[in-house]
This record gives sequence, C-alpha cells and structure tokens, in this order.
Amino acid sequence: MNADEREFLNKLFEDAVGAAYEVANALGAGFLEKVYERALMRELLLRGHRVKAQAVYSVRNKGATVGEYFADLVVDGRLVIELKCADQLAKEHMAQCINYLRASGLKLALLINFQRPRIQWKRIVNEL
Repeated sequence: MNADEREFLNKLFEDAVGAAYEVANALGAGFLEKVYERALMRELLLRGHRVKAQAVYSVRNKGATVGEYFADLVVDGRLVIELKCADQLAKEHMAQCINYLRASGLKLALLINFQRPRIQWKRIVNEL
C-alpha cells in the first residue's frame, strides 16, 4: 500500500467513524441493528460517499464458491463496515470482519457496536 492509498483510507475511516458518532448522537442506544445500518448509510451518503448495503462476497476454495458473506456496508468500494448491537464486541465479531476482508480482498474494516450509550468501534486491517 502506497502513502496516497494509506492517506485516502485513513480519511475515509475517520469520516466513517464521525458518521457513526453522528448517528449514535441522533438515535441513542436501543434500536435494532438494521435501524443503525440504514441511518449510517444515509449519513455516509449525505457526506458524499458511495455506499452499498449487504454487499455480497463469495468465499472460494480451489476454484469453487463454497459460501457467501454479506457485509453490512461497503463505503466507496474500499471500507467494510460491520454493525453490531451487542453487550460488548467479541472476538467472533473481529473474526467476522477479518473474514469479510479476506473474502473481499479489501484492506480495511470498521466494526461498530451501537448497543451502549457511547459507541464502541474497532479498526481491522488486512495485512495480506
């Protein structure tokens, strides 16, 4: 990854985190995950980003598709966002994001938990 790509991804990530805080401040905690997904998608669109909801990525093994992953949001074709409404973020949530990155070939994911009054988020980088 070159310096320009790294800078672009960092700015995209920061904007996505800012959008998540905007949604959390407006809605608060307690809604279903789908509500936050729609609200975050709208906020990102208002900020000028291209956003795809429930983006499908095939999992391939030895030339055959063996499964599919559905990422909650993909922003500008570069950032996977996975939303949760859970008591806390777990290792399984991180593993899910890593698998999205592996299946998609993308380098960066944002995992967000909207369950608490203040959002929790993690940055996940695909080093491969």
